[in-house]
Amino acid sequence: MDATYTLGPESGRLLVKTSRTGLGAKAGHDLTIEATRWHGEATIDMTAPAGSSVTVEVDVASLEVRQGTGGVKPLTDADRAEIGKILREKILRTDRFPTITFRSTQAEGTAESFHVEGDLTIVGVTRPVTVEGRLAEGRASGSTTVVQSRWGIRPYSAFFGALKLGDDVEVRFDLALTPGG
Repeated sequence: MDATYTLGPESGRLLVKTSRTGLGAKAGHDLTIEATRWHGEATIDMTAPAGSSVTVEVDVASLEVRQGTGGVKPLTDADRAEIGKILREKILRTDRFPTITFRSTQAEGTAESFHVEGDLTIVGVTRPVTVEGRLAEGRASGSTTVVQSRWGIRPYSAFFGALKLGDDVEVRFDLALTPGG
């Protein structure tokens, strides 16, 4: 039996987690970035999971740095604003690529453990990814790892390359499933 769910910030959180690398890693922060404007739709078929599908579109300009852990000094509001600006303007180039999209191509598994394969488009480049997740108590949660260089994105670096963000970023979601759409 199919059920269709409308997804967005009102149903839960869509987060990106970064890590640091390089000689200057102690000076930087591991970041938690949240998409504050996004929407999607999930059609879930509990009897035949392969018939399930999901689409998500993120407004790249809505990415906000929520937290920075580690580092020599705490992340200030000014730091968060500056990092967000660099992320939007230099790394993800929102002027040319205002959205990030995910469209599933295949789903399998059970409510306790499912994976969804799909096409992720970032900065105009589309590559396949696999999302691992689970359904429990009316919520969907899970994650995928995005290797930025596969999309032609150079991970941010500073101090002449001594401080760098790792190439792998983790995308996590935790959503309430409310029928709609």
